[in-house]
Amino acid sequence: MKSQLVRFDWAMKKLLRNKANFEILEGFLSELLKQDVRIESILESESNKNSLADKQNRVDLLTQVGSGELVLIELQVEAQYDYFHRMVYGTSKLITDNMDSGSSYEMVRKVISINIVYFDLGHGEDYVYKGATDFKGIHKNDVLQLSAIQRGKFTTIGSVSEIFPEYYILKVNEF
Repeated sequence: MKSQLVRFDWAMKKLLRNKANFEILEGFLSELLKQDVRIESILESESNKNSLADKQNRVDLLTQVGSGELVLIELQVEAQYDYFHRMVYGTSKLITDNMDSGSSYEMVRKVISINIVYFDLGHGEDYVYKGATDFKGIHKNDVLQLSAIQRGKFTTIGSVSEIFPEYYILKVNEF
């Protein structure tokens, strides 16, 4: 008799969208992000097309967590050679879709992109990767920090990298 396994993609699309199961998703995100995560809501996962030429972006799961950050969870089974590019597009589209016209840029919301892939993406020995944006000096190799004025204005931001999207890649076949 063939055993029936529940795949994570099915669970994510069917079970984890249900408010009664938010604890499971919160536990997963809390462990991965190394912080206590509380899900505020599951958001609409299809982006707006501003013109016929605009690329459509439908994500597997989009949540807003208690800190106001948007958490984008994508699951990709089939190999896609340009998947890194797709990750950048997805976060960029999410940022622009969540900005109101006329808003100041300080209203850009933090995006965390979690990519669960079932194929060999890139070359590396680990199975969980994190990417963040830091600005390093070319000559002195120092990391660019917020100025005193910026620290006073943006009291919830500790470093420049906290403004930019974070990327996580989970390579399922390497577990």
